[in-house]
Amino acid sequence: MINGKRIAVVMPAYNAERTLEATVGELPEMADICILVDDRSTDRTVELARKLGLQVFQHDRNYGYGRNQQTCYREALAAGADVVIMVHPDYQYTPLLITAMASMIAYDVYDVVLGSRIIGGGALRGGMPMYKYISNRLLTAFENLFLRVKLSEYHTGYRAFSRKVLTELPLLENSDDFVFDNQMLAQCVHFGFRIGEVSCPTKYFKEASSINFRRSVEYGLGVLATTLQYALQSTGLVKLPMFSPKGRKLEAGDDAYYDRRTDRQNTDRQSDVARAAISGRDS
Repeated sequence: MINGKRIAVVMPAYNAERTLEATVGELPEMADICILVDDRSTDRTVELARKLGLQVFQHDRNYGYGRNQQTCYREALAAGADVVIMVHPDYQYTPLLITAMASMIAYDVYDVVLGSRIIGGGALRGGMPMYKYISNRLLTAFENLFLRVKLSEYHTGYRAFSRKVLTELPLLENSDDFVFDNQMLAQCVHFGFRIGEVSCPTKYFKEASSINFRRSVEYGLGVLATTLQYALQSTGLVKLPMFSPKGRKLEAGDDAYYDRRTDRQNTDRQSDVARAAISGRDS
């Protein structure tokens, strides 16, 4: 808890068995809620997550990264979170920045905080492939031009949100795929939420998840489409549900694709186990 605000850490997971324990080992003790949503992994992610004391929810099939985030945020809100931080369980981003990011929201400095790999120049040093770095810079410049803001990047998977953001954005209008991230930031800009950034080191290694070249191209095209949709919406030429205050929000969503009862009864017990595991890393 920070400044009287309940803090939730959510981890959208798919085949994260090899990196999950290292990620959980760096979660800060101030996290009140630790949730992992599994998108039907084929490895032991769910088994290990429960062993580590996380609150676990598992999809009935593989739906995609965007749907996984929807489940993460819905369950964090249901657990009473005031601030929600998403960190990938592939250990590409260090969870050690969670306290700083959460504080910026808990003290009402920003509504959204991004962990940027670009600020400080750590992306290439951390092993980001050159083609991804170049596309990151080009897409970011394109988005800054049309969204009329100045962010260092839009493509990080390390994000923190206030409860207000997650309850007011029409997130169910977004894609179930990777472009969900970009659509969400475009929505944040459209609805006037304050966005801040912190410098975040990154690590690219064999066990860390990363989309391949073909999926990267698909994502890039989705980013361009989202940016143009925002521009058309801003000029009044189109009216899109994604940018409408009447668009479908999380509370209106169908949760039949996963079992909400899976770990709900054991939340308090698991939170205690998770805190013990986190504390144990320093002993």
